[in-house]
Amino acid sequence: MVTLSTPLVTIAVPSLNQGGFLHEALESIFAQNIPIEVFVLDGGSSDNSMDVIRKWEPSLTGWRSEKDAGQAAAINEGIGMGSAPYVCWLNSDDYFLPARLGKLLQSLKNEQNAPAVYGRSWNVDTQGNKIKPYWTVPFSRRHLANRCFISQPATLIRRDAWEKVGGLDDSLHMAFDYDLWWKLYTQFGPLTYVEKFIAANRRHDDTKTTINRRQHYREAMKLVRKYYGSVPIKWYLAWPVMVNMWLFLQKVKKSP
Repeated sequence: MVTLSTPLVTIAVPSLNQGGFLHEALESIFAQNIPIEVFVLDGGSSDNSMDVIRKWEPSLTGWRSEKDAGQAAAINEGIGMGSAPYVCWLNSDDYFLPARLGKLLQSLKNEQNAPAVYGRSWNVDTQGNKIKPYWTVPFSRRHLANRCFISQPATLIRRDAWEKVGGLDDSLHMAFDYDLWWKLYTQFGPLTYVEKFIAANRRHDDTKTTINRRQHYREAMKLVRKYYGSVPIKWYLAWPVMVNMWLFLQKVKKSP
């Protein structure tokens, strides 16, 4: 029997030295007005993250702060500690928009055959100012082979589907969410699109995907070849601009 206090969603929050954003992420989680259980998996931060965690400790279902095996492993750990029928994770520099997670929850309850649902998100700067929407479309295998159109902060997954595909592949460091969407689709069919803004995806120079852009592209292209059978030419055309040119501009930006 489900009571009002029985968690419906398990949320893992992986974090490492993101104390400047962690409070906003947790605040957005506990403003969702649905029964949740929240686990913070801190990788042994040396900034003010522990102060933030201690502040929120009474509301957290669990937390730890120690060196771990990486982001994907931490997310698997957090979700594995929970028991709610639906799961997701929120990186500590992202945040949910007010009362939006319930939109995904209702959609997933209605779409009994969907392994997961995803909505829209805003790309925002370090201050939370909107830059532009993350490019999101209804599910398409062809589109997924060309780019990841699923914005991870705006997703919700059935626990049984998560467990059947083995959660995240913790051997991956950059594109483990992209791999997860492919695994869910391959085993269960298309993910359901909810055309509502759910979350904010923060863009700044210290994100893993920003710092390690070349590795990110290589991992993603390897996954496309694995699941799609070939790598669309778009990836090769985009590399000079999205990787080489971007890295060049970063060097110019940092030069005296």
